[in-house]
This record gives sequence, C-alpha cells and structure tokens, in this order.
Amino acid sequence: MNTVQKLATTGISIGAGFVGSKLVDQLWKGFTGNKAPRKGSEEAAEASLRQALGFAIFSAIVAATIQVLADRGSNKVVARFSK
Repeated sequence: MNTVQKLATTGISIGAGFVGSKLVDQLWKGFTGNKAPRKGSEEAAEASLRQALGFAIFSAIVAATIQVLADRGSNKVVARFSK
C-alpha cells in the first residue's frame, strides 16, 4: 500500500470516528432527552448505573458498525487506487 492509500484509509477512519461520536450524542439526546453521559462530564457523574450501561452498550454498537463501514469504504478506496 502506498502513502496516498494509507493517508486515505487513515482519513476515512478518523472522519468516521468523528461523525460516529456526533451521531451517538444526537441519537442519545433524541431518545432520552438528556446529554450523553461521557466520561468526565457532569452528566456522567449524575447518570444512574442503568443509564451509564445503556450508553456504553449503545455507543459500542454504533462504534462497531461505523468501524466495519469505514473499513469497507477504505478497502473500496484502496481497490480503486490500485487499478
């Protein structure tokens, strides 16, 4: 893999992570009406164990899905550049 392909793969992964974080925050607020209980935030200190576990599970599911989609997208970009 050449440098351009590595940079494209890294850029796609970073962008997907950023978008995923914002998506999780918006979806959590839409479903619960509260800000996401992120580590170190006031919401995290006030969250019940049920809310904290729910958020952890929800964000892990979204992160895993985005990781798979970003990996597939990166593979398509690399395949397109390789031709």
